[in-house]
Amino acid sequence: MDRPAFNPLQAQEVAAAFSRAGVDYLFIGKGAAILLGFPGTTQDVDVFPAKTEENGRRIVTALGELGFELGETTEAEIISGKDFVQLKFGPFDINLVFAPDGIETFEEAKARAIQEGPFPVANLRDIIASKKASGRKKDKLDLELLELFRIEFEARQK
Repeated sequence: MDRPAFNPLQAQEVAAAFSRAGVDYLFIGKGAAILLGFPGTTQDVDVFPAKTEENGRRIVTALGELGFELGETTEAEIISGKDFVQLKFGPFDINLVFAPDGIETFEEAKARAIQEGPFPVANLRDIIASKKASGRKKDKLDLELLELFRIEFEARQK
């Protein structure tokens, strides 16, 4: 079944549920850039959570509240902070990326993050570094436009 493209309303739902559950996370990937105004589309929500057992339990609680159907294996992967957990059994697609390519630690990324309304968003430089480091063809296609957007975004912030 084809899912509709990412909608910022989905990010609002994630942000609200994660806030209620006390989840420590950042939005990352192209969806995060879209939340900052990047003119693009993506199919899913990418989240970079802090990798602790307690944070994983909070994520499980929040995802349940959002209507995701998590089996025991998936819950265990989330609680243990498996590098990448892709969830397609819920109201929309969400990827939990506990170890994004090109980013050393969650703490460092969080220190550089941007708060955009209710959204804790990874810094555009981290989003770009992660896409570069992934080596995926689809990520390479976005890099030039993301770089141009970053320059424009940073100029507006001054």
